[in-house]
Amino acid sequence: MNILCVDIGSGTQDALYYQSGQPLQNCPKFVLPSPAQMVGQQIQKHTETKQPVYLYGQVMGGGFGGKVWKHLDQGLSLAAHPLAALSLADDVHKLEERGVWITEHCPSGHRPVYLSDFDPGFWRSILALAGLDMPELILAAAQDHGFHPQASNRLGRFSLWTDLLSRSRGKVQDLLFEQPPQELTRLKAVQSMTGGGPVADTGAAAVLGALFDPDSYAVSQDQGVLVVNVGNSHTIAFLVHQESIYGIFEHHTGLLDSRKLWAYLSRFGQNNLDNQEVFADHGHGCMYVHDFPTQIHFDSVVVLGPRRDMLQDFPVTFPAPGGDMMLAGAFGLLHGWQLKQGES
Repeated sequence: MNILCVDIGSGTQDALYYQSGQPLQNCPKFVLPSPAQMVGQQIQKHTETKQPVYLYGQVMGGGFGGKVWKHLDQGLSLAAHPLAALSLADDVHKLEERGVWITEHCPSGHRPVYLSDFDPGFWRSILALAGLDMPELILAAAQDHGFHPQASNRLGRFSLWTDLLSRSRGKVQDLLFEQPPQELTRLKAVQSMTGGGPVADTGAAAVLGALFDPDSYAVSQDQGVLVVNVGNSHTIAFLVHQESIYGIFEHHTGLLDSRKLWAYLSRFGQNNLDNQEVFADHGHGCMYVHDFPTQIHFDSVVVLGPRRDMLQDFPVTFPAPGGDMMLAGAFGLLHGWQLKQGES
């Protein structure tokens, strides 16, 4: 069976083309610019040539928002379909106040830019160039803040984590969704484009990826492990023991330096970090899913993510799940799917 596992970040999209009959090391891998980066490049080109833009398509990650505001700051017109506009904000009225023209039809003279976190045509072309067929199954991960038009995205995303982890009783494999919750509009849009395969938040994919590494898995089974994913935009950490999540911490990477992040993580692993403190520091929050186990010590810290070097001077381990750290989320999707199938 061939499975395409795609972890969609703000900077890159990292993919594993898993072939069940091949040694894992021989399976094709891709590290490509993220869809948001490619959309941003298209908008920038239209800004440079003074062309008005029309955004249409799916809800996707809003990592191209900076290009949108620069386009508007140049006095150029930017319109968006109501659905595509949700990629930039949950409240489209706020977008209108910033100068975005909300319309279901492309205005005359505007250059259309298609939005989607997963474009089947793009992947069909990439795989064909590599001599590969479209797979039987696609697994995908993307960060989803949820839909909160009248509330803070930070509060909304963390309340979703609280609810989802409570529903799953903290079991990591249950965060790979056959059907994502209704609030997770970005993941639902991704799933509609991939053909209905299971989807996950990038945070869940990261922790599953860490557990794909045999050494990290062994430690998690014994004494517990603190898994940290230092992404380009967000840093997220989990306390894991025997496939159960005991805590979660999330912040914005750009607001952290090495010492500040380590101080947060040290207190998090000791059940000594308060949710309100993190939120007041413009992070998402901190929560503990279960009663904190006094007999388990989360002293072992494993670090993933493109900005993992922030923690290189501290006592941490840098695993390479499946032999490639950049593919940790993709291997995590595969690991979650295998757990759901009852495979080791």
